[in-house]
Amino acid sequence: MLSRACQLCHEGAKMVLFITGQCNRTCWYCPISSERKGNSAVWANDREVRSDDDVLDEARIMSALGTGITGGEPFLVLDRIVHYSRLLKETFGNDHHIHMYTGIAPGERELTALVGLVDEIRFHPPHEIWPHIMESRFPDAIRTAKRLGMEVTIEVPSLPGLEYFEPLLDELDFFNINELEWSETNAGEMRQRGFDLEDCYHNAVGGAEEWTREIRRHEKVHWCSSTFKDSIQLRERLKRIAANTARPFEEITEDGTVIYGVLEYGDEMPEIDPDEMEVIDGRVEMAWWVLTEDFNDHPGKKYVVERFPNNGMVVEVIPV
Repeated sequence: MLSRACQLCHEGAKMVLFITGQCNRTCWYCPISSERKGNSAVWANDREVRSDDDVLDEARIMSALGTGITGGEPFLVLDRIVHYSRLLKETFGNDHHIHMYTGIAPGERELTALVGLVDEIRFHPPHEIWPHIMESRFPDAIRTAKRLGMEVTIEVPSLPGLEYFEPLLDELDFFNINELEWSETNAGEMRQRGFDLEDCYHNAVGGAEEWTREIRRHEKVHWCSSTFKDSIQLRERLKRIAANTARPFEEITEDGTVIYGVLEYGDEMPEIDPDEMEVIDGRVEMAWWVLTEDFNDHPGKKYVVERFPNNGMVVEVIPV
C-alpha cells in the first residue's frame, strides 16, 4: 500500500525541497552530504534557492505534482515550512501534494500551523528511542496530526529493532522503511559498527533488508530499496526535466540524461542549420549524429557529451 506521496515519487513527480541542514540530533546513520549538513541554505532538488522564483522554476521544469520537504530538521524553521508550502499551494493549487519529514514529535501548536498546507507528515523517530517508542511523545504527535486532518507515516531506515513499532502500526496510515545507505558522512560510523557495503554498485548496507522481514508482513509497511532510489526515482525525475528542457538537437536517453555533440571550431564557423545548433563560448553544440556523420566537414576538436538535463552534471565525455 503506497501513500500519494510515494506514488508521485514512483513517477518522478515529487520535487525535493531541502529546507535546512540544521538539526539538533546527531543520528549516526544520517546520510546528508557534508555540503548541506549544518548549513541553513535551502535547496530545490539540486538548485540552491535564492528566491521564491527558484523554487517555482524548479517545480515547473520537472512538471512537479508534489513536493517533499526535508532537512535537517524542518521544524527548526517552521516559518519556512509554512512559507514554501503556501507558495506552492497558491501557485499550483491544492492538488499539489506536500509531505514533510521530521525527527521530532511536534506539539499541537506546530502541527496546527501546517493545517491545509502539509498533506502528509512523516515521523522519523531516532534509533535510540525505538525500544521506548510507546512511552515517547511520538504517539501523541501522531494522534494530533491525524486529528488535524493530515495523513501520518513513520519512515525509518532499516536497522535492528523495527519490531518495537508494531504496537503503533494500527494508528498509522503508512509505515515506510528505507534501505540503510552508506554515505560520505556516515561511513566512519558504519565501519565502527561492523557494517559494509552490500556490493560495489549501490550504497546499500549489507544485511539491512534482513532486519525488515518480519514487520514487512503487515499491509501498511512499504520497503524502499536503495536500488529503487538510484535507478527508478531519480531516472523518472530526470525524464520529466529532460522533456521540458532538452534542446531540439539533444537526444533524451532512457535514463533521462541528454546527449549532444560539441565542436570547438577555431576561426571558421561551420555551415550548419542554425535551428540545429547553439554557439556557446567559441564552440558549437549540435546533434551528436550530425557531428559524427559529417565528421570530415567540421575541422576542430570534437566530442560527444552526456549529462543530466537542464545543464546538469556531466556524466561522460567521449572524444570523436
